[in-house]
Amino acid sequence: MNRILPCLVGGSLLAAAGLSAQTSGPAEWGQFRGPNHDGTVPAPQVDLKGAVKTLWKAEVTKGFSSFAVAGGKAYTLVTGEHDGNVGEVLVCLDVRTGKEQWSKPLTLINKYDGGGDAGTSDNKGGDGPRSTPVVDGGKVYAIDANLGVYCFDAASGDPVWSHDVMKENAGVQIKWQNAASPVIDGSVLMMCGGGPGQALLGFDKTTGKILWKGEDDKMTHATPVIAELHGTRQCIFFTQSGLVAVLPESGKVLWRQPYRFNVSTAASPVVFEDIVYCSAGYGVGAGAYQISKSWKSKEIWRKETDEYANHWSTPVVKDGYLYGMFSFKKYGEGPLACVDIRTGDMKWSTPGFGPGQVILAGDNIVALSDQGELVVVEAKPGKYTELKREEVLDGKVWSYPVLAYNRLFARSTTEGICLEFQ
Repeated sequence: MNRILPCLVGGSLLAAAGLSAQTSGPAEWGQFRGPNHDGTVPAPQVDLKGAVKTLWKAEVTKGFSSFAVAGGKAYTLVTGEHDGNVGEVLVCLDVRTGKEQWSKPLTLINKYDGGGDAGTSDNKGGDGPRSTPVVDGGKVYAIDANLGVYCFDAASGDPVWSHDVMKENAGVQIKWQNAASPVIDGSVLMMCGGGPGQALLGFDKTTGKILWKGEDDKMTHATPVIAELHGTRQCIFFTQSGLVAVLPESGKVLWRQPYRFNVSTAASPVVFEDIVYCSAGYGVGAGAYQISKSWKSKEIWRKETDEYANHWSTPVVKDGYLYGMFSFKKYGEGPLACVDIRTGDMKWSTPGFGPGQVILAGDNIVALSDQGELVVVEAKPGKYTELKREEVLDGKVWSYPVLAYNRLFARSTTEGICLEFQ
């Protein structure tokens, strides 16, 4: 298999990094879009406006999986080989050094539907894994492109359990294959992808036993989110039928909101108070819905234009304002924008980001452009205020940055990095 090769940057890497699971600040980022399922963490105990130092850089093979960082390890999915066959591989890196600790083959897949070479300038999606692992309770979980779901021991990589949803649950594949990540709440791992009557699935995260299944929704590329509405914790899926919220412990449907599907839906829903926002590309656009205590959904606003499209870049929300990459296929050009989630009013829009990704750290937006620029911006609706901009990655960058142990972990289609803020 193609190995992940760390390279030393600027002297003693281990001493420079000083990373451990006990480091203060935003400690761990063990799941897709962070510990709160929403791309947010408290402000780290570092100056995000300062210069950055590359602690390590690792060569990674093709893919758009983000990092999950927990227990002193960083996990991601890459393209690799197993017994001479090309497929997806789950890899575990030491966060102090970037050195590979172990790797496990998942599905065999040589070509993704609609994929192509993932260069820095072409507009093709490129091949490689799109889903991000989840670390929880000493285990690491992954869903591959062909709807295999796996549980491994996070320290050793020893297999614990696995399921083939395509075979065991009449799974229905979609163009470009699965990109959604596992979502865990309490003891339940949730995903979409089964066939009629078992489209939504809840697994016991410890044993892999199916706890519940139901509904006929067809899957999309969007990862579901865990949120609390009116005091009730729920998992909100964004399927080809629209938004559907279920109780994690039972799979019982609380509410639905129909939403148009066209080609691909990839950004996750965003929740603010009793409002749920969603968006997609291909002419679908964005909308916001108010959810009542009686579990009725009411449309607040709807914008069916590419100006409001979140192609696969899920915004973050602060004080009722969305911050994210709003555009469709404007590679290298699409803006970072601020939108009032309550009204749909666009407060500001600044070009030059493309379909990169954002997270929220305290009062600041940490953005990665699709060309590998790290940009820090104030999360304020009044105006765009840029605090820092620095090129940090080569290759195409469609993966989320991660703040853990007061360091920033990020990857592209060619390399992964760990950055320290000076």
